[in-house]
Amino acid sequence: MGPLVPDIIGNELNLVIALFLGMLFGAVLEQAGFSTSKKLVGLFYGYDFTVLRVFFTAGVVAMTGVILLEHFGLLDINLTFVNPMFLWSAIVGGLIMGLGFVIGGFCPGTGLCAAAIGKIDGILFVLGSFIGVFIFAEGYPMFEGIYKGANWGNVQMYQTLHIPESLFAFLLTAVALTAFWFTSIVENKVNGVSKPAVRMTPYYVSLGVIGTLIAFSAFVLPEKRSSLLEKAEDINFVNQHDIKTISSDELAYRIIDKENELQIFDFRSAKSFEKFHLPKAISLSANGLFEKETSKPLLVEHKINVFVGDNELSEKKAAAIALELGFENIRVLQGGLEAFKSQIINFDTTQTAAANRQLADTFRFRAKACKVIPQLIEQSKSIGVIKKATKRVVGGC
Repeated sequence: MGPLVPDIIGNELNLVIALFLGMLFGAVLEQAGFSTSKKLVGLFYGYDFTVLRVFFTAGVVAMTGVILLEHFGLLDINLTFVNPMFLWSAIVGGLIMGLGFVIGGFCPGTGLCAAAIGKIDGILFVLGSFIGVFIFAEGYPMFEGIYKGANWGNVQMYQTLHIPESLFAFLLTAVALTAFWFTSIVENKVNGVSKPAVRMTPYYVSLGVIGTLIAFSAFVLPEKRSSLLEKAEDINFVNQHDIKTISSDELAYRIIDKENELQIFDFRSAKSFEKFHLPKAISLSANGLFEKETSKPLLVEHKINVFVGDNELSEKKAAAIALELGFENIRVLQGGLEAFKSQIINFDTTQTAAANRQLADTFRFRAKACKVIPQLIEQSKSIGVIKKATKRVVGGC
């Protein structure tokens, strides 16, 4: 259910909706003729390429949906499980699957669809699938070397090809449209149809326009994470935001007062965080702002969220991203942690001369804070890095 679970749809209701979606999917398959083996194997004999068109359409639609959801921050792709790629088992399994498809006339999903409406060949195909699963399970020790051979990890196609995600989306859509055109020519020749494969009818024109729009949408709608991270490097973009600041003295006072409303987010490297951090600080990165698990503390209401970093500019970059993502009550530490260390932690207690009473009061507070803050750091444990909970979601045809 993508980004709808568990934030909008609960896990229990999710299973109910999944059941109805599965029934609807089966009904659509049956109505499209996918319960008929002759239609399915037409792909291999060249007289019907409906299967190819459906799979390409499903892939392009799903890809476009992911791009849109990522762009609008509704889907965290980092929480999506990607099946590991075992090269040899994929090749061998693909050959067996293809052979079974052309001989049996079904794939696992369409076989179940045919069996559900009482077709004998579909029922036999499903029984044969169970026998195949049993043979594989019993012979697994023999097949394990092939099954786990050439592990490429949890890779994605655009990463394997070393090209940008948007370019891969464009190329896949272009390949799909080309495949539609080419298979139409093959179908016409095999079936003895004399009409042109592509005609200037509303159907073909609409298909071409929609396909072109989808192809270019990958460039028009870049992934929100990369887009915002790139924008944050532009100082003009950062300065467009009304980013509130907090002084070292105020932050030190709130820490000493142990205010429950205070939340400190440290945007330095993990190594710098381990070496020194403020009490109950949360280690976070700019990338972490886009992830549901790591950014959850920022969603807590009535909290003052203080961003700290090596310097004020790095803090403001993170704050600009956070504000763009809709987070509120963001403040950045004036001068960064370097200024905090200089003014509070390493305050020179020998300073006694003050130009006015306000400055004298500030000196007295810093003289106290430079002793109390290190003690609080020593006593308090940081929240540290919030780990993401990656869940495996299985399914498919």
